[in-house]
Amino acid sequence: MDSNLIQIFGFWLATFLVGFVLTPKYIQLLQYAKMWKQIRENATIWKAFEFFKLHSAKAGTPTMWGAIILWSVFFMVLLSIILQKYGFTNNSLLNQKETYLSLFTLAAVWLLGWVDDWMNIKWIGKTKGLSAKFKMAWLIIFSWLWAWWFYDKLGWSEILLSLPMLGGIEIGILFIPLFMFIIIAAANSVNFTDWLDWLAWGLLLFTYWVYGFITYDQWLFLLSTLCVSICGALVAFLWFNIKPAKFFMGDVWSLALWANLWLMALLTNTVAILVIVWMIFILETLSVIIQLTSKRLRKGKKVFKIAPFHHHLEACWWSEETVVFRLWLVGMILSVVWVIFYMITK
Repeated sequence: MDSNLIQIFGFWLATFLVGFVLTPKYIQLLQYAKMWKQIRENATIWKAFEFFKLHSAKAGTPTMWGAIILWSVFFMVLLSIILQKYGFTNNSLLNQKETYLSLFTLAAVWLLGWVDDWMNIKWIGKTKGLSAKFKMAWLIIFSWLWAWWFYDKLGWSEILLSLPMLGGIEIGILFIPLFMFIIIAAANSVNFTDWLDWLAWGLLLFTYWVYGFITYDQWLFLLSTLCVSICGALVAFLWFNIKPAKFFMGDVWSLALWANLWLMALLTNTVAILVIVWMIFILETLSVIIQLTSKRLRKGKKVFKIAPFHHHLEACWWSEETVVFRLWLVGMILSVVWVIFYMITK
């Protein structure tokens, strides 16, 4: 068997075991420290009465489990450094050519999610968490720094569309605002799609498995190992969290993992392909934009019962499981289409 495949799946298993071992004690710690999710009653505009009615029963559920994913991944980075030192592997996961950018993104955006979760737990802020304006400002600054690094230090100024008839498009300095838009939109769209048990988790798992394949196909074996390691931690989450949810991941995971995913799309020149599987998130984000615009311009009148759209489906008497599994099905179909499209156009 390919030694790279052995390393990749070895790290997947090891990350799962780390998450498996850490989770029970960590959940006890969260319970002891009263790190419980608070259910918002205020929306960005007006009140969130319908949302509170649907999800008030989830108040008091431990949150911030997503930190386990980051701890597990960085533990595996440390383990890989030790294995390299003693000759068990040729390269560690701390590699300037492949993984520096990805690991830095995970750490930097994780910090924003951690602060937001902490403020929610402590009931700090009007909406029990960081304000939308602060999050946006932070993401703008972070994405600008990252875009400048790609453009100025790495010399990126072309977007490869992964379409045979178009190829690459040289966009020059416009690469910076496009990069910023991609990172900001990705981070926020996952927040919009969260709050149903397993919904964002499943869509995230499908996408990271596909990127494990794409990075392997492009001979980026360390990035592939990183993707599959994240999948191992996600599987550990489901092992302990069969419905009803016993804990939440929190923003500490969603912002970091999805911003990192779009970074990988840029690194592998698969931005256009990722849009295919991102369709659910695009529609969820559009539903929020439409709802907010309607409430501002029409004095509180709404288009949807609740935004984003998956909560609207709940309010239309779809059960939570029905919404989750049907959107999972769509996500799996889009992932398959995504892989086929990638293989045709590579």
